[in-house]
Amino acid sequence: MKAIALVPGTHNVQMLDVDEPKITAPDEVKIKMWQVGICGTDREQVEGGRADAPIGKDRLIIGHEMFGQVVEVGSAVTKVAPGDFGVFTVRRGCGQCDACTANRSDMCFTGKYTERGIKAADGFQAAYVVDKEQYVVKVPESIKEIGVLTEPMSVAAKAIEEALLVQESRLKDFIKNDNCKKALVAGIGAIGLMAAFALRLRGAHVVGMDVVDEDTLRPQILKQIGGTYVDGRKVETTNLDEVCGVADFIFEATGIAQLQVELIDALAINGVYVATGIPAGSRPQTINAGNLMQQLVLKNQIVLGSVNAGMEHFKIAVADLEASLQQWPDAIQQIITERLPYTQFSKALHQHNANEIKVVVDWT
Repeated sequence: MKAIALVPGTHNVQMLDVDEPKITAPDEVKIKMWQVGICGTDREQVEGGRADAPIGKDRLIIGHEMFGQVVEVGSAVTKVAPGDFGVFTVRRGCGQCDACTANRSDMCFTGKYTERGIKAADGFQAAYVVDKEQYVVKVPESIKEIGVLTEPMSVAAKAIEEALLVQESRLKDFIKNDNCKKALVAGIGAIGLMAAFALRLRGAHVVGMDVVDEDTLRPQILKQIGGTYVDGRKVETTNLDEVCGVADFIFEATGIAQLQVELIDALAINGVYVATGIPAGSRPQTINAGNLMQQLVLKNQIVLGSVNAGMEHFKIAVADLEASLQQWPDAIQQIITERLPYTQFSKALHQHNANEIKVVVDWT
């Protein structure tokens, strides 16, 4: 079968002929690939960035945002059947820590996890994939046209779920008040827009910030779902609270270190800030640490990081995609801006235009 593989640490990414995987255990599921999304991680990898081949191999099959159809299951599988649509989660546990043995490898304590398509485990840019039933999430046929958005939506779902759990624990009934409903989403690419959809579904007023013109696609989608757009080129980050009001919840999806720190200035009393972007490079940043720490302490604020997602977050993501398609069908479908056949994988990885949000590689 065909697969797209990379020599880690190089620009050498090619389409290869590899053996088609087979079910070898009663708890395994085989999926025929439909689509695989391209994200910043994929593009970083093909530019020589972070990627690790499986042990004993010199190449890594890339791709972690997958969607496909079940074609075969082992004798013990009950969650899905041939003909169902589904996705596999990305991370595989270390098998040592309490989080991983509880199927919460997204919270691995040892750091010895693997990730399909990223770290020491082949990914999903291939005609067929096989994995354990514990990693499969069934996706309704009704959302098969946007099913490939499940993984990016799961990242947003985890961040929002963690923030709500923290707030509900410490604020209890106060979290239900209207005073806790303003959210700032910094960076309205695919992940940021997924967060905007999820937050709007939960009743939040969403302010999205980016550095693109207001009449371009991303701000227009945000407006279609009732959000407000702020051009970060026209408003200083430290003045955001004066222009838009303070935010009870900040969802960061930029990966720009200086901005990540400056955004804390816009956080409200008792607010919670979740960072999901991963900054590149090691350039030192200058911050006013005294004022920052004063604010965090005196305003009872929380800053936390969130990466990857667990099984429950994937399930929440599927539900959020269903609800988004019902409520804003045109807007959610506009997130996928281009579908390219797998034979054009190089274009998908290396070329993108200003209006791109999510490009997917089509294996059908």
